[in-house]
Amino acid sequence: METLKAKHIKDNNKTTLRISGAEAIIHCLLAEGVDLIYGYPGGAIMPVYDELYKFQDRLTHVLTRHEQGAVHAAQGYARVSGRVGVAMATSGPGATNLVTGIADAQIDSTPVVCITGQVPRHLLGSDAFQETDIIGISTPVTKWNYQVTRASEIPEIMAKAFYIARSGRPGPVLIDITKNAQFDELDFSYEPCNAVRSYNPYPKPDPKAIDAAAALINSAKKPYIVYGQGVILGQAEEQLKALVEKAGIPAAWTILGLSAMDTDHPLNVGMVGMHGNYGPNILTNECDLLIAIGMRFDDRVTGDLNTYAKQARIIHFEIDPAEIDKNVKVDIAVLGNARDSLELLLPKIKKNSHKDWHDKFKEKYREEYDAVIKNDLQPTKAGLTMGEVVEAINKASGNKAVVVSDVGQHQMVTCRYARFKQTKSNITSGGLGTMGFALPAAIGAKMAAMDREVVAIIGDGGYQMNIQELATIFQNKTPVKIVVLNNDHLGMVRQWQELFFERRYASTVMTNPDFVKIAEGYHIKAKRVTKREELAATVEEMMQSPEAYFLEVKVEKEDNVFPMIPSGASVSDIRLK
Repeated sequence: METLKAKHIKDNNKTTLRISGAEAIIHCLLAEGVDLIYGYPGGAIMPVYDELYKFQDRLTHVLTRHEQGAVHAAQGYARVSGRVGVAMATSGPGATNLVTGIADAQIDSTPVVCITGQVPRHLLGSDAFQETDIIGISTPVTKWNYQVTRASEIPEIMAKAFYIARSGRPGPVLIDITKNAQFDELDFSYEPCNAVRSYNPYPKPDPKAIDAAAALINSAKKPYIVYGQGVILGQAEEQLKALVEKAGIPAAWTILGLSAMDTDHPLNVGMVGMHGNYGPNILTNECDLLIAIGMRFDDRVTGDLNTYAKQARIIHFEIDPAEIDKNVKVDIAVLGNARDSLELLLPKIKKNSHKDWHDKFKEKYREEYDAVIKNDLQPTKAGLTMGEVVEAINKASGNKAVVVSDVGQHQMVTCRYARFKQTKSNITSGGLGTMGFALPAAIGAKMAAMDREVVAIIGDGGYQMNIQELATIFQNKTPVKIVVLNNDHLGMVRQWQELFFERRYASTVMTNPDFVKIAEGYHIKAKRVTKREELAATVEEMMQSPEAYFLEVKVEKEDNVFPMIPSGASVSDIRLK
């Protein structure tokens, strides 16, 4: 599409447009295949919004109610679609409100491009109205950032932004554009970026490392795979499944790796981490070979590094060289995209079963079932548990929904009990642990997958951090399903206070509003469940609704999430109660 003021210019058989920097930004987005932007307008980004108005038939803008909500929505969109999410905001507070979401995207390797307006070039450094140094502020939490001060820079910088955001280990990029650069004209032409000097996003797997890894796997008696989001980002789900099945290796997921394999696969043994499953955690210190695929040995997975898998040889399949030996020293590092590496590995792997080793995982599962799982999913107490709510959602959705969880007890319960048949189905804030993530992220997730049910599972604390995004749902008629598990506490903090601070519940009791009335104020159908006999039918009604639906479930106030590895303890110290 071409505006009236655009002029065609032919130079050496190459057609350019004489347009403003603001319009150039729109053309760059269209050239990158962007059709959806989340954002909030303001003075310093207004020229771009003015041009965006003229391109409404090709580029949809979703007005969130807070800039943090815009980034989280872009994250949810990116995580489900596999494409780059885009968020846009003005200068000053608009830009700084993006930072939490940008930091979340950085640590969780989510491809997002954030575009911010900035005061005119001649006012930079003068403390002008709504001027902040967003480049300085965002440098530690972006994969790359850049301040555009001349219109002529826009095409090259935008192309580079999208390439860096999506390539290799993905991440967030921020482009800050001064107002004069938006108004000034340039001769526009666009070339996608395919390379950046000194940046090698796709290391080629070393054949010697592949051979060495295969030899260790083939000789191991107790091999064990822990897989993370790198499998999903690398589109290596089928290769992971093939390796697990061919070699007969038990495999466990990190919370961001969840859904890379069918959760009901017989070789998928559960979740690792502080609130993961008993067997996958405790048997980490009994395996003779630990195979880490697309995961970064986060402290919530390893516990005390001095006691983590010291008896085992370790193979690390990883795309980011910065993660090799960062936390855990490994015997063999295989650098490269997980799919490429596993495809090279598979022909070298011998068929195996490891039945006795699998039986150990089954034995530990039975211990956990009797001590924890049975009480979570089939409770005898009067009050509802978070686990039985998640199980009701599983049944009503046929294990096919995209589940977006916030941060807290409900997140750990969701990642323990949600069942998935399809990849890119578990969306949560992992590394940063951002309360307020789920509601806007569910909006983005639904817009990326209108053919799938999207269920946001949120605690009463995190829900109120971005509750204003109900207005975004209402305005855009986004049919997400919202489930708030309400225990009238900041549940995870309360659990720690009970276990480690002698039940001194400092600032964790919440006096909550009427969530149903609030949802109804946004014209969203809403119900509250307080009794077990109401749960299944109400969840089924929610899942069958063609429109957005809010469900509040009152759950036990002092339910704790177990198993649990105390902070700083060994994975062998995991507690069942």
